[in-house]
Amino acid sequence: MWGGRFASGVDAIMEAINASIGFDRRLYAQDIAGSRAHAAMLAAQGIISTKDAEAIREGLLTVLSEIEGGNFPFRTALEDIHMNVEARLKEIIGEPAGRLHTARSRNDQVAVDFRLWVRDQCDQAIEAIEALIRALVAQAEAGADWVMPGFTHLQTAQPVTWGHHMLAYAEMLGRDMGRFRDARARMNECPLGAAALAGTSFPIDRHATAAALGFDRPTANSLDSVSDRDFALEFLGAASICAMHLSRFAEELVIWSSAQFRFVRLPDQWTTGSSIMPQKKNPDAAELIRAKIGRILGANVALFTVMKGLALTYSKDMQEDKEQVFDAADSLMLALAAMTGMVDKMTANREVLAVAAASGFSTATDLADWLVRTLGLPFRDAHHVTGSLVKMAEDKGCDLPDLSLAEMQSVHAGITEDVFTVLGVENSVRSRQSYGGTAPDQVRAQIARWKERLA
Repeated sequence: MWGGRFASGVDAIMEAINASIGFDRRLYAQDIAGSRAHAAMLAAQGIISTKDAEAIREGLLTVLSEIEGGNFPFRTALEDIHMNVEARLKEIIGEPAGRLHTARSRNDQVAVDFRLWVRDQCDQAIEAIEALIRALVAQAEAGADWVMPGFTHLQTAQPVTWGHHMLAYAEMLGRDMGRFRDARARMNECPLGAAALAGTSFPIDRHATAAALGFDRPTANSLDSVSDRDFALEFLGAASICAMHLSRFAEELVIWSSAQFRFVRLPDQWTTGSSIMPQKKNPDAAELIRAKIGRILGANVALFTVMKGLALTYSKDMQEDKEQVFDAADSLMLALAAMTGMVDKMTANREVLAVAAASGFSTATDLADWLVRTLGLPFRDAHHVTGSLVKMAEDKGCDLPDLSLAEMQSVHAGITEDVFTVLGVENSVRSRQSYGGTAPDQVRAQIARWKERLA
């Protein structure tokens, strides 16, 4: 494949380390799409004949059919997807195939192929995240007024609603969706036509190929076009953050589905049993989702490490840019699909949630707020009075609403019977009417906002 420059063949080990066809064959559809656009442009510019362009177009469609049908003879000796396609094209149509590589290099060819592939992955990620958000919104709507404990430090903090908790993850995932959209918009410039690094002397039309491939515009600098992979890094960054959010939710599902919590029941199809303990129902899907962040974040670090020391422009190091991105994309899509399946079918245990919401002095903040609002105490004084009442209840083995008015007045004489209106968990969540708060009315307003956004 190297023509007259090399007199001897490639060593077997060199062939093994140099070849990328084992993984970059995944770019076949993008490679063929790029070649079709390039050939059409060459003909339109009078650089190759219309007859040759038509032969190339038909030949590439044959190659595409062979690959999709599983009948394509991939060859390691041809190194990569580009040369495998071109060699097969020559076998099919003969001499016109040699004109396809006019005015381009494998450097801009792989840049456009990879960019097209990552762009497709952004689209798929956005679609998968949206499906998960829809499942979360459905859960939120079903339990907009179901009380449950809200936690800080995994300690009971204040009562919230199930719907509010579900929408917290919808908000995180909504930002993830935005990150993928932003990344897609930035990467939507076409590097094809940058050639090896300096552009080409042929009168090509880069705007035509960019438009044909769905890009907004051609890239503006040929050196940058072939030498950066920031679009892949940005995809991995967005994927890492999204996977982190999935991992946090997965951790909660692992905890919530345990016998000690019993907050949720996970569907059978998303759990497994034990080989020796027949009572077990393990949240394996959630645990595996929780672990995916390791692979995805690892891919991010790996590609940063590959790119960090490369002088302009292309170096063979950049062949190591794809495998980790492929793996990260696969891992993210699998995690999103699994989480969507679990959220769609899981059942919240409303009664257990309500009991847990009322435990752990969860309305102590409501009591402190009442002391400020009704008695005019400075918040720090109200905090001290409330802490004393919590200590009293703890010593008596009861919760705050179980203290008598006389007991409360022994700590602060100004407390009245009205205090009991704020101590119930239902009263607590209803009072949180600030925008974005946990009050059922606020939750339903956010559900309506999400429905409108998803529509």
